[in-house]
Formats: sequence, structure tokens, C-alpha cells
Amino acid sequence: MGTFTDAEVGYLNSQPLGRLATIGLDGRPHVTPVGVFYDPETQTIVIGGHAGSNMVASKKFRDARRRPDVAFVVDDLASVDPWTPRFVEIRGRAETHTDGGEEVGVRIGASMPFDAAWIRIIPSRIVAMGIDGGAFELNARDVT
Repeated sequence: MGTFTDAEVGYLNSQPLGRLATIGLDGRPHVTPVGVFYDPETQTIVIGGHAGSNMVASKKFRDARRRPDVAFVVDDLASVDPWTPRFVEIRGRAETHTDGGEEVGVRIGASMPFDAAWIRIIPSRIVAMGIDGGAFELNARDVT
């Protein structure tokens, strides 16, 4: 098995949005919705701002650069009757890049053109529920 299970990769690729949690300069958490892009070549999560968004100036980028420990969550409801939540939580280390985002976006088949700046999340722990098993079945593991 790679970093992610086949079911987790399928789930990540099926979801348009996730939430990136960073820690600000003041030590307080910050969560922002971002696009979900799985990179099969590196088995990581890529966060790219839309072309022209000046991602390098964003709070999420500055926070991830200063404190690279981040968390990323993708979640949804498979059903509301019965109540069937699903999620993948990724804890890991962020790498911030000020250039090359345009090429990365093309390489991973992103649904939008990327800004030059981008973030890669290298997983260290993955927690998933309702992805590889039944509803409310939790799967947690450390990865390296």
C-alpha cells in the first residue's frame, strides 16, 4: 500500500474542497477552505491558488511557511438517511513553494490554472472514517 489506500485516493479525487488548518503568528489556529488536489507521483496533497491570486501573500501560505505543521480535512455526507459522514484527515508537514505552481497544476490535471506559489502537504498521520470500511468505521495510521 502507498501512503493512501485506493479508496482514500478515490475519495480525495472525488471531492472539490477541503479545509487547511494552520497556526498563525499569534499561535492561534486558522482554517480555510481550499481545493483538493491529490498528486499520485508524490502521494501528497497539493494546494494551489487560482492563477493571479497571489497565493504567496495569503495567510495560509505565510502560516504554512512559518510553521509547517498543518492538518487537512476532506469530509462530506454519503447520506443523511441514514446519517453517514465520511472524512479523511491528514496531519503532516507543509512545503511552501514560490514558483512552479503552473506546471504542477498541469501535471496533476487540476481543474483550474494554478498561481506560481503552491503548497505540498506531506502526510505523517492519516485518519479516515467511512472510506475503507462501513459507516463510522475509523482507520488511523502513521505514515512516513
